[in-house]
Amino acid sequence: MSGTNTYNMPRFLDHFTGQPDSRSFGVILANLGTPDSPDTSSVRRFLRQFLSDPRVVELPKPLWWLILNGVILVIRPSKSAAAYREVWTEDGSPLMVNAKAQIEALEKTLRQQGINCAQVRCAMRYGEPSLMQVMQEFGALGIDRIVVIPMYPQYSGSTTGSVLDDVYACTSRLRRVPSIRFINGYADHDQYIESLRNSVKEHWERNGQADCLVMSFHGLPQSFCDNGDPYYDQCLTTARLLAQKLALESERWTVCFQSRVGRQEWLKPYVDEVISKLPDQGVGSIDMLCPGFSVDCLETLEEVNIGYRELFLNAGGNRFEYIPCLNDQPAHMELLVQILRSSATDWIGQ
Repeated sequence: MSGTNTYNMPRFLDHFTGQPDSRSFGVILANLGTPDSPDTSSVRRFLRQFLSDPRVVELPKPLWWLILNGVILVIRPSKSAAAYREVWTEDGSPLMVNAKAQIEALEKTLRQQGINCAQVRCAMRYGEPSLMQVMQEFGALGIDRIVVIPMYPQYSGSTTGSVLDDVYACTSRLRRVPSIRFINGYADHDQYIESLRNSVKEHWERNGQADCLVMSFHGLPQSFCDNGDPYYDQCLTTARLLAQKLALESERWTVCFQSRVGRQEWLKPYVDEVISKLPDQGVGSIDMLCPGFSVDCLETLEEVNIGYRELFLNAGGNRFEYIPCLNDQPAHMELLVQILRSSATDWIGQ
């Protein structure tokens, strides 16, 4: 009809094909993601999706499109692919391998505690399995209640906020939208701090205690926090609570931030600057812990355990020890169970 307005409506997906299951609910452990393989083309696809997220890069879209496609995706994929090859396993990407181990460990812990109504899956914000794929899988099983746990203890709009964006984008395309409960973070959760404490203490029991515990968190542009992102404050809270749990004196621990890129100012102090100066300050040995990562991945295994190890030792340090992420440790699984019990008590029915 002449004069009728036309709207671009979403193409709704009929993901819900199973019989409704009033007993079960889904649990999604959402992480950042990984390339399918450590080759340049796979890494380029992954970086294109990751770096096209406006939550990750807050620049005018036309300008960033030129930088991304004209410079970054030309230069960076081959370098990143080489880094991935340093830590790639026979079973695939370390992040994916560890994420799958978390699923198995969490399901086992839930069953041991008599919670048989939860179906656990992992989903990746970038790459596969995507949130949409997992939601469709749950729909095929008749599950219309979902708890989404972004595996980022400290909230940032660039991580947790981006996962929530993707949840909204997925539900906007579903004909039958499930009931969703979303976890914003757990930076000061007692069981999270206790899990970190246990991990550090167990490492010390096996390897001895270093002169200094270096807690390295993933970096973020300073402008993000200047504009209200709570990430920096939550990182400091986690570090302070852990240091208290470990009864560490102020000179026995420090906080720094890694993985900065570009020329803009990022959260300080920068980890490379911190650890390269420690030997001159009389610190001969360090233990490095990355409390902001729930599973070991490229940034912990290659950047920290290879790159920063070499930097510290070349600067005159005598001993560098990396303390692995919580991964599928029992105390970490208990944390996730506690989160589920508090957020989905009525669904669990206990």
